[in-house]
Amino acid sequence: MNPAAAPKLATTEITAPTSIVPPKLAKGDLLRVIAPASSRAMVTEHDHSALIESRFADLGLSLSYGRHVDERDMFDSSSVASRVADLHEAFADPEVKGILTVIGGFNSNELLPYLDWDLIAANPKILCGYSDITALQNAIFARTGLVTYSGPHWSSFGMRDHFDLTQRWFVDALVDGYRMELAPSPEWTDDAWFLDQDNRSPLPGEGWWPLQQGSAAGHIIGGNLCTLNLLQGTAQMPPLAGSVLMLEDDAATDPMTFARDLTSLLQQPGVEGIQGLVLGRFQASSGVTVKYLQEIAAQPALAGLPVLANVDFGHTQPQLTLPIGGRAELTVDATGGSLQLSDR
Repeated sequence: MNPAAAPKLATTEITAPTSIVPPKLAKGDLLRVIAPASSRAMVTEHDHSALIESRFADLGLSLSYGRHVDERDMFDSSSVASRVADLHEAFADPEVKGILTVIGGFNSNELLPYLDWDLIAANPKILCGYSDITALQNAIFARTGLVTYSGPHWSSFGMRDHFDLTQRWFVDALVDGYRMELAPSPEWTDDAWFLDQDNRSPLPGEGWWPLQQGSAAGHIIGGNLCTLNLLQGTAQMPPLAGSVLMLEDDAATDPMTFARDLTSLLQQPGVEGIQGLVLGRFQASSGVTVKYLQEIAAQPALAGLPVLANVDFGHTQPQLTLPIGGRAELTVDATGGSLQLSDR
């Protein structure tokens, strides 16, 4: 695609998603790195590319890059045409076995009207990233049924220390198997690690927070809440009925904003079929505490549903790799509970 040319609107008819699980990665596989939101040129201002390359080499995986990953406009992104072209080329290339996003941002939802859903469905492969990539992941599941993965970006692998558990969960989800049984991490970090790799202080883990007890199972919808909400009212909104919501938000939120955004989601069609809610760990500067979450979870729309919070996903580390469109099995009891994730 000529990046200067305006992309054409996709016209594929919408069908109810039937889950498609992409093949797992294996040693020797090639991954394609694309920038559906912010540009790699912004990320490499603090360049950890050598560590990233060596980490993937140690896993037996090689990296290639979309043609437009380093384009950079005044929004630290690139044109819609460039980003759509790189995503389409990654799915279409038979040599590419998985797709990683450079980083998040704010504008990957701009791509949605122009994506070739038939192309994506016909070439199922892993797509992994988080934060703003939530819009792509849930839209792809809604329109094609392809399971995608909310997990570390390409840039995340530049974290020198305190990354072992994030990488282990990445490998568990995308290389080794289809099912993960989880436990709370013993420590966590919430820092601008990319600015200073030498001065980092992990915090002791606080375990999971059981907000409402019960058991549930269903397909996983979620990721970053404020980004997921951008899909409301569009053909790309995934089905809530039968789902376990797994939601997080970053330091830009606060207790009132998170409560309002969650309420908006819980007023969408299909909400009466939601099976349970799992919340990721909040960044300290958000001010979202267990007491706020206890009150938020007490709203009528969540009555009778199991609700678990402070789980290891979101904008802190370590970070789970969640299969969007996969399956969660959740039990919440007075001590915390259990959580299992699978692709199918």
